[in-house]
Amino acid sequence: MAYSKIEKEKILEKLKEDKHYYGEFGQKFLSNSNISTLLKDPLSLRQPIEKTTPMLLGGYFHHLVLEPEKAALYNIIDANTRSTKLYKEQSQGELLLLKKEAELVQELSQVLLSNDSLYDLIYCEDVEHEVPNICDIDGVTWKCKADILNHSEKLIIDLKTTNDISSFEYSCRKYNYDSQAFIYEQQFPNYNFIFIVIDKNTKRLGIFDCSTEFLNAGKNKVTKANEAYKLFYKTENFNKEQYLLTKTL
Repeated sequence: MAYSKIEKEKILEKLKEDKHYYGEFGQKFLSNSNISTLLKDPLSLRQPIEKTTPMLLGGYFHHLVLEPEKAALYNIIDANTRSTKLYKEQSQGELLLLKKEAELVQELSQVLLSNDSLYDLIYCEDVEHEVPNICDIDGVTWKCKADILNHSEKLIIDLKTTNDISSFEYSCRKYNYDSQAFIYEQQFPNYNFIFIVIDKNTKRLGIFDCSTEFLNAGKNKVTKANEAYKLFYKTENFNKEQYLLTKTL
């Protein structure tokens, strides 16, 4: 769907707020987080996703580096595990950070920001953090929120943590980082997408850029996701219950 300049500005202003980006308003648009669902189980699109511990830690890491004022709002419990009485009483069913987890993530953020080259990429003068955007890809509107938009270097930078930086390049396709890179480069033309990565175990740091092959793999995923979305949600009188997956082995 094409939006006028004024309409797009109003949408982007609203998407700056997490409650709208991740809430009902933002769900009008597809994002890279929908890729796996559209490729594997389109019927479950936009169903609530249970927050996991890696998601919680990843969010805390991003906030520490990019929005420290939001990191201060996290509830941190001084319990060894989530099975303790203390945790169950204080969490009331909500997933909260354990103190040891928070301390690890705090250390990771300090290691990252102690690297001069990475610090300059993240905090140079001509840079923006948490920048939302929308664009049309084959007739479907996709949204994104760039961790870091470095205008001087023409870079879209995404922060990632990993359990093994040596195998990060192999896990990228599994977690659909290829489609993320493709979507973001469509959103911000003439900018190149890179990952800044830190290993949670060894604290090793890395920068990973994207090859044409990697981006093309992401493009193929987005194309297939668009096809599934149009079939399941935009095709008039389409009976989802009668859909069958067919494949040649």
